[in-house]
Amino acid sequence: MDWSGRFFSVHGLRVRSDFGPVPAWSQPIISQPETGILGIALRDFDGVPHLLMQAKSEPGNVNGVQLSPTVQATKSNYGRVHGGAEVPYLELFRHAEPGAVIADVLQSEQGSWFLHKRNRNMVVEVGPGAEAGEDFAWLTLGQVNALLRRANLVNMDARTVLSCLPDWRRQAGAGRALHPDREIRSWITRRRAEHEVEAVPIGLAETDGWHRTEDEVAHDQGLHFRVVGVEVSSHRREVPAWSQPLLEPTGPGVVALFVRRIEGLPHALVRARAEPGFTDVVELGPTVQCTPGNYARLPATDRPPYLDEALRRADQARYDVVLSEEGGRFRHARNRYLITEAEDDLSVVSDEFRWVTPCQLNELLRYGHHVNMQARTLVAALRTV
Repeated sequence: MDWSGRFFSVHGLRVRSDFGPVPAWSQPIISQPETGILGIALRDFDGVPHLLMQAKSEPGNVNGVQLSPTVQATKSNYGRVHGGAEVPYLELFRHAEPGAVIADVLQSEQGSWFLHKRNRNMVVEVGPGAEAGEDFAWLTLGQVNALLRRANLVNMDARTVLSCLPDWRRQAGAGRALHPDREIRSWITRRRAEHEVEAVPIGLAETDGWHRTEDEVAHDQGLHFRVVGVEVSSHRREVPAWSQPLLEPTGPGVVALFVRRIEGLPHALVRARAEPGFTDVVELGPTVQCTPGNYARLPATDRPPYLDEALRRADQARYDVVLSEEGGRFRHARNRYLITEAEDDLSVVSDEFRWVTPCQLNELLRYGHHVNMQARTLVAALRTV
């Protein structure tokens, strides 16, 4: 933990879960109980909405600088616990006029790596007094969407805020979904009520199956991830130098969404996922969300549903981009994000899966803890295809 007792810490977690092939395990997990702000300012230029985006470096980024929201700050950051500089544009979000708020919702982060982490995702309309400072630029939504199709360019925090934007393009002519909204809400509630997930914080020394050296905390079989320490220096951040832990995955992940038209209406196949760090047991995730290398020692029957189909048809994907996860907590964490047209005869293998429309996902995104981080990235990506 930081000397101030703020920012974040890494401790152990003992888990029992009926979701997935392994019923019990221990692991390190990031604990960051405070709520941060992820905010994008929106301003009209001659009738064209523009987003104020930031070129921001993070210690865990694979390529140094990535496109970030206007504000990306933990409460410890903007409270200046570190004694550093103020966070630019923060007051646009902390004291936004009610009529200027376009989106404002608490959303989770990765439930396998964070314990009960959430951030306030905001989009706020601003006037001509808001100018782009150094390392900031006004971009149209079309420009940002085009950059979303470039590898490791738009960061995770920008993607989650973009997903919370109202998708005006898809509101008209919604048609009839395969499953009505009321049925989807009841299904989510039932999955939350029926899943058995127990997560108990423990010390790192009690984390079975993991070992600690001078340089890292790592899994005994080299799976999942390791926790490493880094020393950071940057003249572009609130403080010029600091040290911190980072979680480093052992391999790239695959995050895939199958889509198809049902009676002419677009649908996406989502999965009700139970992850130990979720605040409310279950959130909707993509069709596939995993690190394939972690399943190498398990029987073929324990591989995630639809993984092999997603990989087999990857060359036909409408969206196929490698994107980084949050470089402030993870080191070189990358996932291959895929959006692929499903074949008409693709069957739903269990009650964990449902076909939902983009409009239904948009509605769920108005409320916190319904759509997980990886699925939110794919919601933003789906708007680019």
